Amino acid sequence: MQAKPKLRIGYGVDVHQLAEGYPLWIGGIQLPSPLGAVGHSDADVLIHAICDALLGALALRDIGFHFSDTDPKYKGIDSKILLKEVFRLVSEKGYGIVNIDATVILETPKVNPHIEQMQVVLAGILNLATDEISIKATTHEKVDSFGEKRAIKAYASALLYEL
Repeated sequence: MQAKPKLRIGYGVDVHQLAEGYPLWIGGIQLPSPLGAVGHSDADVLIHAICDALLGALALRDIGFHFSDTDPKYKGIDSKILLKEVFRLVSEKGYGIVNIDATVILETPKVNPHIEQMQVVLAGILNLATDEISIKATTHEKVDSFGEKRAIKAYASALLYEL
């Protein structure tokens, strides 16, 4: 009997409040917007959700455990740096990434025109092909804090394989 490959799946979610005077970073790129995400780091919800999915797949807790929002060294940090560190942890545990699937919930600005650029940025960090990173965007149809442009949310799942 052939041994089956060892796979691990993880799931992540992140939410940030939107406010004037903050930049809007999603998937490692800054989108033009009068409202930005409020957070201790650059508040990139997509990268944060992906980090949690990768960490969760290997039972390594969550992004807040590794990069505390009470630690001044992470104040304003570029989330791409956090993702690089999470990818290093995944690699050290002897795993590679099969694929990432993510969804961003944001009323405006529209995310779809920027997805290809996000895929390029994320693929470069995670040593993946762009078609191994799925990014989808949707709105909340003007319902609740997301639909009222007061918040942004991202969900992500990651499938890992043992090297």
